[in-house]
Amino acid sequence: MAAFDSFDPWDPDFVADPYPAYAELRDRGRVHYYEPTDQWLVPHHADVSALLRDRRLGRTYVHRYTHEDFGRTPPPPEHEPFRTLNDHGMLDLEPPDHTRIRRLVSKAFTPRTVERLKPYVRSLADELVGSLVEAGGGDLLTDVAEPLPVAVIAEMLGIPESDRAPLRPWSADICGMYELNPSQETAARAVRASIEFSEYLRALIATRRKDPGDDLVTGLIAAHDEDDCLTEQEMVSTCALLLNAGHEATVNATVNGWWALFRDPGSLAALRADHSLVPTAVEELMRYDTPLQLFERWVLDEVEIDGTTIPTGAEVAMLFGSANHDPAVFSAPNRLDLGRRDNPHISFSAGIHYCIGAPLARIELAASMIALLERAPALRPAAEPERKPNFVIRGLKGLTVEV
Repeated sequence: MAAFDSFDPWDPDFVADPYPAYAELRDRGRVHYYEPTDQWLVPHHADVSALLRDRRLGRTYVHRYTHEDFGRTPPPPEHEPFRTLNDHGMLDLEPPDHTRIRRLVSKAFTPRTVERLKPYVRSLADELVGSLVEAGGGDLLTDVAEPLPVAVIAEMLGIPESDRAPLRPWSADICGMYELNPSQETAARAVRASIEFSEYLRALIATRRKDPGDDLVTGLIAAHDEDDCLTEQEMVSTCALLLNAGHEATVNATVNGWWALFRDPGSLAALRADHSLVPTAVEELMRYDTPLQLFERWVLDEVEIDGTTIPTGAEVAMLFGSANHDPAVFSAPNRLDLGRRDNPHISFSAGIHYCIGAPLARIELAASMIALLERAPALRPAAEPERKPNFVIRGLKGLTVEV
């Protein structure tokens, strides 16, 4: 049997529980070529961690190669609005552009700045959970998990409350393009969302030029106007990236985490009895059912893994979910251990593309967990949730609960 016979990102059974297939991949070697996506799969924690820091790999290659020189087909012209929005954000840029933009954005995510957001995040989490309790239950996804991080990042960007309704749908449509071999329909939705989101952000930038505020968009405008450090497209792409990345993982980590807790009554009881477990519980739930299962890199200069040469022009798929269950790093990796102290999970990536919003995500996850533990101590699922068909961005379609 080939190493990847059980690795099938389009099989609902695999998507429901990919972790046994990951164990197979790890047992059978350190790197595997996967023809359906033309990628090299890397399942071990040590290799994933090293490759995330290896500058022979990059999120893009166009700073060094043309598509033709790299042996790749240029993206279809009809995808151009998505590509323009996506490719000018720092997640898909390499130095020096990545360094320049990240340095500017990092000013909004300093420990002091993030710490100042704690009261707002806690108050909002308490308000959302309070509404859920008053209603006797609801959908944990739409009632708590989504509105909390969306509101926080929108507040940071200076997006008015009245404009926030389309943000989550735009993000969901754009993020569909990060799945493996997205369909034409998925691409069309992403293009449409990219156009609408870009138009909105350009209008918001124009408004903030006339009426500056105490927000990140105003700060980016100042960087653009004073030092010419940012183009307007980079401003638009940065705002879109912060919104998408600023809530997507948090939303899925919340519902994945609570569904894992509901299926492990002993762990949930321990957490309810001792709220001081929340910080390590957040880390463990991020590890246990990883919201971003796979992250890709282009091979800019050939690399060798365990005697296998991966050539320039190839694409590497680092399996975060597998790395986070590697028994070489985590004792009893398939066991949920809310008090796990030695937990070097890579759910927030590593290297120069380490998630800039990780400290904020941790605050949001802890705030919603504490609010639910305190205000809904008998929280329980009301129905078996349906999992999204996506593999890369792992989550549930909803999580109906009772209080």
